[in-house]
Amino acid sequence: MKKEVIGAIVGGIIIFIWQFLSFALINFHLPVQQYTDKQDAILEALKAQNLPEGGYLMPSVPANSSMEDHEKAMNASEGKHWASLQYHSAWQNNMVMNMVRGLVINIILVFLFCWLIRRMNAPGFNTILLSALFVGMIVFLNAHYTNFIWYQTFDIWAHLGDAVVSWGLTGLWLAWWLRRNKRVAPERVL
Repeated sequence: MKKEVIGAIVGGIIIFIWQFLSFALINFHLPVQQYTDKQDAILEALKAQNLPEGGYLMPSVPANSSMEDHEKAMNASEGKHWASLQYHSAWQNNMVMNMVRGLVINIILVFLFCWLIRRMNAPGFNTILLSALFVGMIVFLNAHYTNFIWYQTFDIWAHLGDAVVSWGLTGLWLAWWLRRNKRVAPERVL
């Protein structure tokens, strides 16, 4: 259990550091965080609408619309501009708490991965590394890519890079750490 806990803490920190680099320092996700000099006018126009907090897809139809209304709206919208909006009525800067929550979640994710790996019968370096990369791809495909299919976010390649790099580095760490001080037979490469 000690190996899993230490592996999870270090692995969670590795993922956390990569997320910081990707979202802040290197800023691979800039395409979804761009500045516009029209922001004040846009925010004022949104505020004037008295929208409740929530996510909005425009154009759309009311929730109780018929299938015929949905089809008409989809046909009328074809080839025209559209927007996806996440609207909040008040900015709250909780940077420290958000970072703590992100780190804790990363540690939990890596702990769950360690738990799975430790249940394997003598996994080798390549098995652990590839398993970590597979987890990264599962996360990417299930969440980011599935969302991209419908809403074409502008940072999809950054999310793919995040999955491969962060879980690849974590896999390298865990492949070394979880196998440390163990004598194991050489592993077959796939």
